[in-house]
Amino acid sequence: MPDDVYQEALRLASNIHDRYLRAITYSKIGYYMYLAKKPGYKTAFKYAFNVIGAIDNPLVGVRALMGVGAYLHRTNPQVARKVFSQAHETILGFPDPLRDELLSELVMKALELGSVDDALFYASDIEDSTKRNDFLLRVLGAYLERGNMRKAHLLLRRITDEPWRSVAIVETIKWHLKREEFGSSIRLLSELRDGNWLSEAMREVAVHLKGADVPRETYEKFVDIALTLSTEHGMEALESLLVGLGSQGEIDFVMDMLRKIPPARRLSVLKGIVTSAADREGVMLKLVESLGGRELDEVSAFIIDKLLSFPADRKYLGLVLRIGERSVNDAVLVKVTTYLARLGELETAWQFAQRVRGHYLRSLAFGSIAVAKLKAGDIDGAIDAALEVKDPKWGSWLLSEILTKILELHAGGGLKEDIEERARHQRAMWEKH
Repeated sequence: MPDDVYQEALRLASNIHDRYLRAITYSKIGYYMYLAKKPGYKTAFKYAFNVIGAIDNPLVGVRALMGVGAYLHRTNPQVARKVFSQAHETILGFPDPLRDELLSELVMKALELGSVDDALFYASDIEDSTKRNDFLLRVLGAYLERGNMRKAHLLLRRITDEPWRSVAIVETIKWHLKREEFGSSIRLLSELRDGNWLSEAMREVAVHLKGADVPRETYEKFVDIALTLSTEHGMEALESLLVGLGSQGEIDFVMDMLRKIPPARRLSVLKGIVTSAADREGVMLKLVESLGGRELDEVSAFIIDKLLSFPADRKYLGLVLRIGERSVNDAVLVKVTTYLARLGELETAWQFAQRVRGHYLRSLAFGSIAVAKLKAGDIDGAIDAALEVKDPKWGSWLLSEILTKILELHAGGGLKEDIEERARHQRAMWEKH
C-alpha cells in the first residue's frame, strides 16, 4: 500500500472531533503501519498520546490510555507496559466504586494481551472482595492454561475466601489431572473442606483416571484419600469417585470398593452410576451382571424406570432382555414386559408376562401387551392378552379396560397408555370397600 494512504489516514483522523476516538484511531493506524513495516508508525502513536494529553475528563483519558496501550503492546510490549503502569497509577486516584471498575478493565486488558503477571498485580488492588476474588480466579486460569503451575500454586495460597478457594483448588486439580500429575492432585484434594466441591473434584478424578489408563493402585490411592477426610465429606467424596469410575466402565473396581461403604449407601452409588451412564447400555449391562439379590432387583427396576421415561430405543433391547432373564421379581418383570411391548417385541414380552405371578402385577404386564397390540391394530390379540389374567377380579377389570379402549379407538379417539395408572386407581377403590 502506498505511503500516501497512511499519511492520508493520519490527516483524516485529525478531523475526528471526539478525542477518545481520535486517539484510538491514531493507535490503530500506527499498528497497521507497523504491520506494513512503515517506520512512521511511531509518529502515529505519538499523535495518539498527544491527543490523550489534551483530554480534560480523567475517566475518558485513562480509558483512552488503556485502549492505545493495547495497540502499542502489539508493536512494543516494553513501552506498552509503562503505559499500562501509568494508567494503573492514575486509576488508584479514583474513588470507589469507579476505581474497582477501572482496575477490572485494566486486568482484562492485561489478560487479553497475555500479561498475566501484570494482571495479578492490578487485580490485587481491587477493594471489593467479590470482584477481587473473581479476577484472581481469572488470573489463576491464565497461569494454568499456560502450564505455569508454580505461579498457579503461589496464587492459590493467596485465595483464602470461600467459595473462591474451593473453585481455585478444583480448577488446579483439573489441570494436574490433565498432566497426569496424580500426586499433586491428591495433595490438593486434602485441602478441600466443602463436600460439594470435594464431590465435584472426585468426578473429575474419575474421568481423568479412566482416560489415563492408570493401574489399579492409583485408583486405590484416591479411594484412600477420600476415606481419610472427615467422615461425612469423605464418604460423599468416595461415592462421587465410585459413581464417576462406574459410569466410565470400571464396574469390577467399583464393586470391590463398595465393601468400604455402609450397605445403606451402596444403593445410592449404584443408582448414581445408572443415572450417569444412562446412554451407555454396555456399562449398565456390566453393572446388572455384577449384582444379585435385592440390589439386582432395585437397580434393575431403576434402570427400566429410567428407560421408560424416554421413547423406547432398540439399542437397549439386549440390556432389558438380560434384566428379564436374571430377575425373578414380579415388579421388575412387569417393567421388562412393558418396555419390550413398546419396542414391538410382543412374543418375547408375552413370555416374560407369563412369569408374573401376582394378579395385580400380571394385569399390568398383559395390559401393556394388550395396549401395544391395539396400537398395531390387532384387536383379537389384545383380547387374548387380557384373557391371560385368570384372577376373576383383575381379569375382569383388564378385559373391561381393553374393551373400552377398543371402543374408544373405534369412535376415533386416541389410545392412552394409562393401564398402570388406572390399575392403581382401581386397587385403591377396592381397598376402601
